[in-house]
Amino acid sequence: MSEASTSVAKKPTNWAHELWQLLLLVLAVLAVHSFVAKPFYIPSGSMLPTLYIGDRLIVSKYPYGYSYLSPSVEVLPEIPGRLFGTMPERGDIAVIKSPRGHVDFIKRVIGLPGDTVQMRSGTLWLNGAPVPRERVEDTEIPVSANSECLSIIDAQYRTTNEAGVPVCRYPTYRETLPGGRSYLTIDLGDMAQDNTPPAIVPEGHIFLMGDNRDNSQDSRFDVSRDGLGMLPLENLVGRAEFITFSLDGSTTLNPLTWVSALRNRYLINLRGNGAQGAE
Repeated sequence: MSEASTSVAKKPTNWAHELWQLLLLVLAVLAVHSFVAKPFYIPSGSMLPTLYIGDRLIVSKYPYGYSYLSPSVEVLPEIPGRLFGTMPERGDIAVIKSPRGHVDFIKRVIGLPGDTVQMRSGTLWLNGAPVPRERVEDTEIPVSANSECLSIIDAQYRTTNEAGVPVCRYPTYRETLPGGRSYLTIDLGDMAQDNTPPAIVPEGHIFLMGDNRDNSQDSRFDVSRDGLGMLPLENLVGRAEFITFSLDGSTTLNPLTWVSALRNRYLINLRGNGAQGAE
């Protein structure tokens, strides 16, 4: 018997089956991202000192329920309300879709429906009472490729620490909301957004602010001014849970830089009081 007759014939590739398996994999990933959790990258400094530019987070999708904006791919028509919806808590760090363009933002939930929110001389007032605010040690963020501290506002805080490392040294305050949620904020000085008229949060909406109070387009600004305004609950995407890792922006094609660019910020819980990682 010849070698050819005894060998097992190789089956031809079933491309239809392979494509079907690939489609199922893509749908599974989209389902997880849409309904369970998804990764999120911090592109700006609006949530300093809690979140650095370059932080990578895990955002859970289910705590607030689901809306027409929940799927990772926008395929649903605008539908009011949320399925299995629950109200966020004051102090939650939430990923949301902006009213204009449905761009991803990340901010802290400050006001719930019925709350009156106001800023007076840089102090947050909630329902007619000032939110306790305590000056704490300055936040030092080492200057890096994605945190150069060169903007008109930031440059005045650029200096060097005792080790001779260039840093941005920001004036920092601890704020404690009713209920005990506590976190750090940055106040860079007198700005127009430090004084706002009282704003009552309508039913079905929330009021959000960035922890970097003088460098955040949030609910203090109308949508017409590229802010968030009073954000509809439908625009909630998910809740930030923890920082997985952080990069300082110095990565290149050289794999060695993938390690050197890592900051000492990983597995940081974002739901506890004053959750913040050290550099």
